[in-house]
Amino acid sequence: MTGSASPDRIPTPIETREALDAAVQLGFSRTVAELSELVRIPSVSWDGFDPAHVRRSADVVAELLRGLGIFDNVIVDRAPTATGDLGQPAVLARREPRDGRPTVLLYAHHDVQPEGAAEGWDSAPFEPTLRGDRLYGRGAADDKAGVMAHVAAIRALCEVVGDPKVGIVAFVEGEEEFGSRSFRALLERHRTLLAADVIVVADSDNWSIDTPSLTVGLRGNATFALTVSTLGHASHSGMYGGAVPDAMLAAIRLLSTLHDDDGAVAVAGLESHEQEVPSIPEERLRHEAALLEGVAPIGRGELLHRIWAQPSITVTGIDAPSVREASNTLAPSVRVKLSVRVAPGQSAADAFAAVESHLRDHAPFGAQLSFDNVDLGDPFLVDTSGWAADDAITALAEAWGAEPVLAGVGGSIPFIAELAQVFPEAHVLVTGVEDPESRAHSPNESLHLGVFRRAVLSEALLLARLDARHEIG
Repeated sequence: MTGSASPDRIPTPIETREALDAAVQLGFSRTVAELSELVRIPSVSWDGFDPAHVRRSADVVAELLRGLGIFDNVIVDRAPTATGDLGQPAVLARREPRDGRPTVLLYAHHDVQPEGAAEGWDSAPFEPTLRGDRLYGRGAADDKAGVMAHVAAIRALCEVVGDPKVGIVAFVEGEEEFGSRSFRALLERHRTLLAADVIVVADSDNWSIDTPSLTVGLRGNATFALTVSTLGHASHSGMYGGAVPDAMLAAIRLLSTLHDDDGAVAVAGLESHEQEVPSIPEERLRHEAALLEGVAPIGRGELLHRIWAQPSITVTGIDAPSVREASNTLAPSVRVKLSVRVAPGQSAADAFAAVESHLRDHAPFGAQLSFDNVDLGDPFLVDTSGWAADDAITALAEAWGAEPVLAGVGGSIPFIAELAQVFPEAHVLVTGVEDPESRAHSPNESLHLGVFRRAVLSEALLLARLDARHEIG
């Protein structure tokens, strides 16, 4: 499932390649300008942030799609979540295929993560700033560049071939960063509009700024909140400390059982996926993850196997008194949030059950545990044996001038499994506009413009190949 792709392929006609390259390059300044306008919209989809910004972002994306002049219809819609509330607005568009051509669905999302700590940014997070070859700003890479890659690729295709015959669907979601809560409802409501032979998800990364990736494996996720309780109310630490267990002590002892001395996950029932992975030097990991001097990596096995094919557990949040507001009391309850990354081949439900069982079995001092806010997303493995993967690999190699790496990703895109369930015959391709320095979700998120231009050209080449395909298969 990993490694370099085979060079035994049918190339795109040289005149088409050169024409698309020229069209992408000619329109690139416009593409970056339109991306910058999107970045200026703080479209954070989380609760507690102004939803008007997400609505505005959706409207701008809809106008960009309408401006291409090729879609039969472009709509902005909201669907209910599992709780009955309306989700954030998504933009959907469709152009029917002609003369037996396939239909391709182009997915991206226009919502973004919160900016995080302001002091971590070297420039305003929602003011796109060009420094060297990189455009900085929240969403510049994840995933408004994905939105604009679709727009720019379609624009280049139309300039070269005129009126294309390939069917094209655009699906630009508005709450991917908040769990895609209404995603399934949108799929069910618009199943006919979204039906496609090929699905391109432009929400991943590349091996480097010079080498592309086609993502072929994604870990799933199981996130939840855990409350550890030992007392009915807070008690004086001087009067009862040393005889009565406080919830913080119990929580620390309990959480420490999730990993062994090497930092590897120590939960029975959490599975790894057996696969070969490329070797990378530890120095690359240290640089990309910003490991401090003297801090060692955790786990066992090849570094990329730990990230792509093994489970992980991270405590991502904790509710406890702050140091400033701490009093001399024994805390009755402590609440933490955990993020479990699930290796390909295991369901998120099974992984959560294993972790829940482990925690209950290891609760110290008889501490009481409760679980809530459980969110599950299954991992996904991409089948690279089909004709669409061949077309995508060829397009990537031609646009980048380098063989793509078929790579796994440690992060999760759970809705891909849902897409595959609703459209089981479709070929799913996971591409991206990011690179190892993009810092998605972090301060100083950025997009390498050279990577971006090649990503646009790759997709334009893929669309041209699909437009020239007379038979599906």
